[in-house]
Amino acid sequence: MATVELRFSALPEHVRTARLVAAAVARRAGVDEAVLDEVRLAVGEACTRAVGLHQSGGITAPVKVLLIEEEKQFSIEVGDEAPRSAPGDRVPGSGADADAEAEEDEMGLAVISGLVDDVEVTAGEHGGLIRMTWPSASATVPLP
Repeated sequence: MATVELRFSALPEHVRTARLVAAAVARRAGVDEAVLDEVRLAVGEACTRAVGLHQSGGITAPVKVLLIEEEKQFSIEVGDEAPRSAPGDRVPGSGADADAEAEEDEMGLAVISGLVDDVEVTAGEHGGLIRMTWPSASATVPLP
C-alpha cells in the first residue's frame, strides 16, 4: 500500500494543485483514464468544501488530503478540522448565513456522491472526512 499525503493552507488557489496531484497519483495507481475527470472534479469539490469550512470557522490548520493506493482500489481522503455533529447540522440561532452555508455544503456532498460510487462522509467534534474510492487496474480482470 502506497500513500501520498498532501497538506495545504485553506486557500481556494491551492484546490487546483490538489486536483492535479490527485489525478496524477490516480493515473499512476491504475485508475481508468475515463474516470480521471471524475476524480479531479470530486477532489476539487471535497477540497473546496474543506477550504470553505476552514475559512468560515476561522481555522488556520491545513486541509489534509491522503491519496491511498491499495492492491485493487485507489482512495482519496479529504479531511478538515471544522467541528460539527454531522454533515448538514446547523448551529441553533445561526441565521440565514448559516442556512446558506449548510445548503451549499449539502449541494457539494450531493455533487461528490454523483461523481463517486463509493463515498463515505464522517464528521465530528474534531472535524470531518470524505473518503472516496475507485477501482484500480489491478481490480479488473484482463480479457482473454
